[in-house]
Amino acid sequence: MSERNGTTIHVKEVLGRGLVAGLIIIVSAVLMVPAVGDQMEAALRARGLPPMGAGAMAFCGVLSLVLGVVLVGLYAVLSPRLGRGPRTAVIVSVLVWFLAYFQANASNVAFGFLPFRLAAIGTAWGLVELVVAGVVGARLYRESPPR
Repeated sequence: MSERNGTTIHVKEVLGRGLVAGLIIIVSAVLMVPAVGDQMEAALRARGLPPMGAGAMAFCGVLSLVLGVVLVGLYAVLSPRLGRGPRTAVIVSVLVWFLAYFQANASNVAFGFLPFRLAAIGTAWGLVELVVAGVVGARLYRESPPR
């Protein structure tokens, strides 16, 4: 439990609900594979890189769990100022999307690492997955968990 400006943030709630949000992100990424799997492999092959292996996928899974915790943590921090509910969850989700997905994918296109179409699909898909994960995580988060 952490208190700041009279508002209590329950770290266990943030971690637990954040992991749920992270699992939503992982499931969404798995569902995206049929939509872009061949394009991603072609993009990697064009740069002389192998397809993503189990290690890279596990790393991305861990990052997704961390991202879910960040989503719920930012919601917990900002909800006293912006209000509890889906509106704040969407604001937090769009902010995290911009910093984590949009900026990275735009840079990957600018440097020629990813084709525009593939990055655009991933960026749009990421916006939807983060909004869903953020809203679900925020809905589950309680400032006063049951004892």
